[in-house]
Amino acid sequence: MAERRVKVGWPEGLHARPASIFVRAAAASGVPVTVAKGEGAPVNAASMLAVLGLGALGGDEIVLSSDVEGAEQALDRLAKLVTEGLGELPETV
Repeated sequence: MAERRVKVGWPEGLHARPASIFVRAAAASGVPVTVAKGEGAPVNAASMLAVLGLGALGGDEIVLSSDVEGAEQALDRLAKLVTEGLGELPETV
């Protein structure tokens, strides 16, 4: 299983607009990705309600993971998006 542990770069955390950006990027990645807050239970990263339910705040550690082949690049892109707290989806997502 591929995994990335990253800190949320958005000051407001994964809430509203940042969560929407993250969920769209996860869905566009083409691989199933889960996200967990710290050591909590993983949820579907492409589900807005599930991601909002994490309650991840700015600076919190989240764990991105996937167990499919070829997930490394997708996780790298999602990790960069989360840590840099980008305001828009990058074209490479």
